[in-house]
This record gives sequence, C-alpha cells and structure tokens, in this order.
Amino acid sequence: MGHYLEKAKELRENPQLHAHYNCGQAVIVTFAEDMGLNEEQAFQLGAHLGAGMRHGSVCGALSGAMLALGAMGYNEVEAAAVLRGFRERHETTDCKTLLRASLGRGEQKKDHCNGLVYEMTAVLEALKQDKP
Repeated sequence: MGHYLEKAKELRENPQLHAHYNCGQAVIVTFAEDMGLNEEQAFQLGAHLGAGMRHGSVCGALSGAMLALGAMGYNEVEAAAVLRGFRERHETTDCKTLLRASLGRGEQKKDHCNGLVYEMTAVLEALKQDKP
C-alpha cells in the first residue's frame, strides 16, 4: 500500500479524528502538499464535495481527484483519461446512481464511498509515479 492510500484510509477510517472527511476532502487532503496547500486549506476546499456536491451530482471522490489534478499541473488529456477510466469502471459519474447501484449489490454506503476514495487515490498516485 502506498503512502497516499495509507493517508486516505487514515482520514476515512480513523474514529479518533475530530472531523469527518467527506469523499472529496479525503482525496484533496491526501494530496494537499502536492497541491501546494496545507491540510486545513484542502479540507475547506473540499467541504461541499461530499454526497455529490450535496445533491447527488458528480461523485465527491472524482471531483476531489479532478481538483487535485488541476492543482498538481496535469493537463486536459490526463484529466480526461481519469474521467474516462472512472466511467468505464462504474458506467456513471453521479453519486446518486453510484449509491443506488451499490445498494443493489448489498454494499454499505460507507464501504462503497471509501472504495471510491481509495480508487481515486490510487489513480492519482499512479499518475504521480508515471510523471517525471
């Protein structure tokens, strides 16, 4: 498990933390230093990404990843590839549809959302390893 994935898991699973990290915040805070932010700034930046921007729209983990890509200097082609990969794996990008599908598979919401956070963290970490 990579450093970034360990950080994302700590943010999403540690009951000792005094704050709840939504899906977007967990991705953004994980990459805060790479984005030129401190953790508090990253936490605030992602405050309204959870639950699909609070209304079932684009998945917060995906939104957080897209913000991180921009802040880390990735171009449109690289961002489009991340978005395309997400759609290929999940057939949609919206939180409401993703949650409905996971419920149909019998998954718990937290487990489902954690999985998407970890997936997007792994995607960003792989991109960072590939970039010179």
